[in-house]
Amino acid sequence: MPDAAPQIFGLSTEVIGVWIATFLTLAIFSFLYRDNPVYKLAEHIFVGVSAGYGVVIVYHEAVIPLLINPLFRPELADLESPNYIVIIPGLLGLMMFSRFFPRYDWLSRWPIAFVMGLSSGLAIPATVQTNLLPQLYATLNPILPLGDIDPWTATSNFLLVVGVICTLAYFYFSREHAGALGVASRIGIFFLMVAFGASFGNTVMARVSLLIGRFQFLYYDWWQGQVMRLFGG
Repeated sequence: MPDAAPQIFGLSTEVIGVWIATFLTLAIFSFLYRDNPVYKLAEHIFVGVSAGYGVVIVYHEAVIPLLINPLFRPELADLESPNYIVIIPGLLGLMMFSRFFPRYDWLSRWPIAFVMGLSSGLAIPATVQTNLLPQLYATLNPILPLGDIDPWTATSNFLLVVGVICTLAYFYFSREHAGALGVASRIGIFFLMVAFGASFGNTVMARVSLLIGRFQFLYYDWWQGQVMRLFGG
């Protein structure tokens, strides 16, 4: 049998956790009525807990294994001797905290510039590989139903080619959007609307999924698991 949950003042920590989560959930939902102090309390708790959790994760998952262990405890990092190179990123990280001191806040520009440059250098090739090149490859597929290409696949490939060309025409500003270029650019607007609509719909569905999860928690974990049991239901 699983171990019983620890208790505080005679109450199981699981029960306490459910009631706290319920209070915070309802506090967030109270914003649907209007902005109020209870909502602000839940909002500040969420931001504070998230920030604290992030700091702890970074410390245990990055600072200790990547800085402290290689420098002071090399045996834990599978090293024969301390790796003094990690002092450089360690100093850059410490320079980030100079933002809290107005006199020396200019020091933080160096690590910020390094992080932004490194991130851009890593992100640009990844973006080209995952977005640009697959889009380019997709425009090279057959657009005629010949051989093993069925009509639906050919139609899909044709629409993709038309969508890419018309969308690029919409962003071509070196000429006036008139004539054939104007027609292509207006068609490109429809493809952009479809793309943005699909992206927005995906975002909405993700938020709806979170909302459903909260309602399920309130009904199954709190109402049926705690309230009904409390009143003998």
